Amino acid sequence: MQVISVVEDEKSIAEMIRLNLELDDFEVAVYEDGKKALENLGSIINSDLVILDVMLPFHSGLEICQEIRKISKVPILFLSAKGTTPDKIAGLKLGANDYLAKPFDLEELLLRVHILTQKEETEEYYQIGNKKIIFSTFEVIDLTTNEINLLSKKEIELLKLFTEKVGLVISRDEILDKIWGKDQFPTSRTIDNFILNFRKMFEEDPKTPLYFHSIRGVGYKLTI
Repeated sequence: MQVISVVEDEKSIAEMIRLNLELDDFEVAVYEDGKKALENLGSIINSDLVILDVMLPFHSGLEICQEIRKISKVPILFLSAKGTTPDKIAGLKLGANDYLAKPFDLEELLLRVHILTQKEETEEYYQIGNKKIIFSTFEVIDLTTNEINLLSKKEIELLKLFTEKVGLVISRDEILDKIWGKDQFPTSRTIDNFILNFRKMFEEDPKTPLYFHSIRGVGYKLTI
């Protein structure tokens, strides 16, 4: 469950935000003033989002934002009765991700919360020499020239198998079983052709490979 820290001194607003966020399956921690927020900064920066009022007792939301940004990149959504453009710019310059003026529409607040708490999927990639393999898009990118090569599904699956077993010898039988399955019957020469293509793609000198090695009578090995 994602955690949201709400720093808001107006109890009715804080309670309204808390109840609605909990209905949306968030865990909510409320801090009623700037002093309490700074005292609990360690917990706040471990939240998935901070909803931060600008005008608070003891320490302003702007001060708290500055302190958070010294140690964390947690998303921050400012709430403020001061909704002029200069006020918004001041808050965003301090590192806030969004700024919502009071009075606000509850549905708009919830929409912004969901946008700010969306987790980006980590792009799965692997680098061999100066080439970067992006498995999700079937691409190999040359980091020197930015040239992009598109691979087939079988090529990506075979590269994935090699990268999962770096330094280990993979037998021809294991490759045929895992990549082609038991219902297809490619020849060993098929795998040889894939390896030749990988050498052309990744090796500086395909005849003297540094990465893709043939182990006579057994199979193949990727070394990095």
